[in-house]
Amino acid sequence: MTDQTPRTLEFADNRVIAEIIGAHSRNLADIERAFEIEVAHRGNILTLIGPQDATAKAEAAINALETRLTKGRPIEPGDVAAAIRFAREGEPKAAPKSTPATPKSGHKPVEIHTRKRVIEPRSPRQATYMESLQNETLTFGIGPAGTGKSYLAVAAGVAAFMEKRVDRIILSRPAVEAGERLGFLPGDLKEKIDPYLRPLYDALQDTIGGDQVTKFMESGVFEVAPLAFMRGRTLSNAFVVLDEAQNCTRMQMKMFLTRLGENSQMAVTGDPTQVDLPRGETSGLQEAVDILDGIPDANIIRFTDSDVVRHPMVARIVRAYDQLEATRRDRNDRR
Repeated sequence: MTDQTPRTLEFADNRVIAEIIGAHSRNLADIERAFEIEVAHRGNILTLIGPQDATAKAEAAINALETRLTKGRPIEPGDVAAAIRFAREGEPKAAPKSTPATPKSGHKPVEIHTRKRVIEPRSPRQATYMESLQNETLTFGIGPAGTGKSYLAVAAGVAAFMEKRVDRIILSRPAVEAGERLGFLPGDLKEKIDPYLRPLYDALQDTIGGDQVTKFMESGVFEVAPLAFMRGRTLSNAFVVLDEAQNCTRMQMKMFLTRLGENSQMAVTGDPTQVDLPRGETSGLQEAVDILDGIPDANIIRFTDSDVVRHPMVARIVRAYDQLEATRRDRNDRR
């Protein structure tokens, strides 16, 4: 018989328990649903009722939210889901090849400090990724949309710049999109290319502020440019990010990776399932992770749909497409 001994959590500060409960008990409802337990609230006491393992994980999630509040940080959208993820994966499943399920430091918080905000991981794999971005020479972040790959890479670059570990930040993307060609778009070259680079500008502005971004862009300290502009350069004393790398050809990827100069770090992000290259063209991202897996000072972090931190619907969409692809592969294998 499953042990259902209730767990009682008492809070000294009524404001803390009110924040944990959330408006209309929304946070408690999320915790109940995630761990399939019941949470009773009376005064400054929460009682967790359910299987022992489930209530233990729910308690860990609640404690994480309390710790956040005691640091003076409010519970923002997504923080409850993050606490649930960490509590649920306390005993991680086998992780994909090359990707530890938890950071080397265990569940010790990994943070990226930028001018505008402190960024905390919202899944164990995000924590591993953030740790790699701070410590490794080359980090690959690959996986579905909504897992924070690009945003965290840019934030890590901003943090490295603010801490004076690098002198500049260089952000790049291949200018390739399905069904569109730059030559048919209006405007000069910059006006044609800027829409493809906009997500990188947005990440910079969110972490350091629009006025500062403009200042550093004008001085050349921050650079956002198409991948083709990297050819022939040596990128020294820089934090370099290549985003949407699944749209690099094999030669473009080799060209980019060999730009790495002294005292520099590189982050390469992409989703191998969203390749916009012409049919028959091999993605340089997939080839790179295959041949560089296991080399010193390089780390490959493979995200899954369980790491999606956007709207919950994004995770469901990713999962549905993955299932469709698996069905198609199964049909092809039977032929």
